Amino acid sequence: VLAVLYGLFNEGYSASGGTVVTRQGLCAEAIRLARLLGLLMPDEPEALGLLALMVFHHARSGARVDDAGDLVTLEVQDRALWDSAAIAEACEILDAAVRLARPGPYQLLAAIAALHATSPTPAATEWAEIAALYDRLIQVVPTPVVALNRAVAVAMADVAEAGLRLVEQLEASGDLASYYLLPATRADLLRRLGRNDQAAAAYRRALDLAPTDSERRYLAKRIAETRPR
Repeated sequence: VLAVLYGLFNEGYSASGGTVVTRQGLCAEAIRLARLLGLLMPDEPEALGLLALMVFHHARSGARVDDAGDLVTLEVQDRALWDSAAIAEACEILDAAVRLARPGPYQLLAAIAALHATSPTPAATEWAEIAALYDRLIQVVPTPVVALNRAVAVAMADVAEAGLRLVEQLEASGDLASYYLLPATRADLLRRLGRNDQAAAAYRRALDLAPTDSERRYLAKRIAETRPR
């Protein structure tokens, strides 16, 4: 049930196709059902962890797209547009889950989301702690997507080259061959390292795989930014 609710929320939070990035109605319905489940199962920490995770993410929804409907990444979002009351509520829900002393993957994901949501600036983000949480998460959910997110955390907490090596290992495995965020992540790390030609090629690969118009427009802008001035 938790996996179904998370899948519903994710389809709303990051649409698998179409012209928009988010479908607010799906997100709201997933959160409504998760609240109901939390009432029915108040002693199930993973139900509370999932609810906290959804509320943390949904709190940033007002800053995820600009007035033109284009994607705005976490790093450059206007944090004044985040819903501080929702973030505070999510922290309380996560605290209630943690007090039950039965950790699980949704609680770990919520803890990661909490570190992002409570950081006042991108520079203040506690990337080392996020990487440590991903180290724990990958032990219980050893999926390629978790490995990709862990690689980003490693890159931000350590050096970009360390994260890039992990991304390239994932690329070589072929496990995420059709997942646009793999080449997009590789491109971003290459761009941070100043390897613009390689970054542009990776962005073009991501552009070919991106599922929504908004994400394609974002990647097209990134490609333009890698061109010599």
